[in-house]
Amino acid sequence: MANGQISAVNIDPAATQSETQAASDVAEQLDHLLAPAHPGTRHSPRHAFVIFGASGDLASRKIFPALASLARSGELPDEFTVVGVARTELDDASFRRLVLDATGDEDDAWRRLVPRFRYVSGDYGDDSTFRKLCGVLSEVDRDCSTGGSRVYYLATVPSLFGPIATSLGRHGIARAPAAKTRASDEPFVRIVVEKPYGRDLAGANALDELMHSAFDESQIYRIDHYMGKETVQNVIALRFANAVFEPIWNRRYVDHVQVTVAESLGVEHRGGFYETAGALRDIVQNHVMQVVALTLMEPPAASDAQSIRDEKVKLLRAIEPPDPAEVVGNSIRAQYGPGTINSEAVPGYRFEPGVASDSTTETYVALQLSADNWRWAGVPIYVRTGKRLPKRLTEVALQFRGVPHLPFQGRLSRDLGPNVLVIRIQPDEGIALSFGAKVPGAEFRLRSVSMDFSYEAAFSERPHDAYERLLLDAMMGDATLFIRSDEVDHAWRIVDPILSAFSDGSTSLHQYAAGTWGPHEANLLLERQGRRWRIP
Repeated sequence: MANGQISAVNIDPAATQSETQAASDVAEQLDHLLAPAHPGTRHSPRHAFVIFGASGDLASRKIFPALASLARSGELPDEFTVVGVARTELDDASFRRLVLDATGDEDDAWRRLVPRFRYVSGDYGDDSTFRKLCGVLSEVDRDCSTGGSRVYYLATVPSLFGPIATSLGRHGIARAPAAKTRASDEPFVRIVVEKPYGRDLAGANALDELMHSAFDESQIYRIDHYMGKETVQNVIALRFANAVFEPIWNRRYVDHVQVTVAESLGVEHRGGFYETAGALRDIVQNHVMQVVALTLMEPPAASDAQSIRDEKVKLLRAIEPPDPAEVVGNSIRAQYGPGTINSEAVPGYRFEPGVASDSTTETYVALQLSADNWRWAGVPIYVRTGKRLPKRLTEVALQFRGVPHLPFQGRLSRDLGPNVLVIRIQPDEGIALSFGAKVPGAEFRLRSVSMDFSYEAAFSERPHDAYERLLLDAMMGDATLFIRSDEVDHAWRIVDPILSAFSDGSTSLHQYAAGTWGPHEANLLLERQGRRWRIP
């Protein structure tokens, strides 16, 4: 392995039969998760969709367009409406205009829905706001036949999540009406909570207490838009619907795992927010941990939400929180300086609007983690994320161990790299497998080649975007792709010691030029173990 020359995966035939059968059994149970990813295949029950922060950027950029797309594909019922709640002073007509400005009005199904949308303006800490909301909800139940069912979406700043939830409980609108209004359906109330869910473990636990004072855990849908991406969900299909992969998805054949979340953009206009977050909170605690859990979890017993989320939690529990000495040795934090992206000069982080000139906030993190369980014991999990890197990219790469003996030495195999399975999550969604092949010619020379699968090229169907998929799941009560309370807890338990070391100065803050793949110290994290980062 030290020279990185690998040509094939050496599979133990005796170990594959039971694992293959287990993979096949699970694959049969995953139909409902994998099949409904395309528009038009499901239909939301009637309800009122209530957006807190309805005049904000998230609502206009993501939520309204997603709802419009669901209406266009026929997945919203006629008995549906949106109620916007925000501090901005608007009347119903102005709110409807705002929605149409964000989505356009060329679609007939959406145009028919928007005129019934309502708006409530007021401060989130004022009881009169919630009294007005109670009145509007009663009116839409009567006028739009929404039947007492609600989905609340918290698109506000995180500090308001708890107060809004407790106010909904205090005013008696956090639970569904006891009586059915129609024999064919049961009223429901659910609440969707944006990230970040807490700033640390203590903050997440405190928020959970507030949320659970008004809502049952079964009503709470913690959203991470990464989980709505087709390729993230396809990790499950790749593993459990293909007998060729599952038998080698373990420590016997995998040398190490790399997870990369790269952004070419800087902090843009979010400098003030980013100063309070940093890369560890913004990306690692949520997106990265969810991707790691799905990639490395055990086969679920069934395809229901509880079974899949149970296995994700087991995996997160297997990742031991690092002690202070491990944080110093196994983590790198850094901040981008001036550099060049796509031939354009860009400023360093400390020169961005809203950023302190002496800021110590990290824009890059590299970590080495490990899962202490039977499947992954001894397999390093390398994670890196950063802003102002050369390209926008999210991928998971499994690099396999070498063959027991490689008979092709020297120049015959110098162009032969490791076998790597790469799952590209964004932007070019797909899967690639690199392996060794003979170069045409009289000489027996080897070179790495790649088999590449592209979603765009392979499928004609238009998939839901992440928010469309997740909003429809929440409407239908499918919690599979949402984050459970104990998942949040275990993710924070992993990240909390690293946060502490970053904040108390135990780890140095390195620098890297914008347009590079991070600081030299991040390369050393792998090189000292005879490995190296992939160059996408």
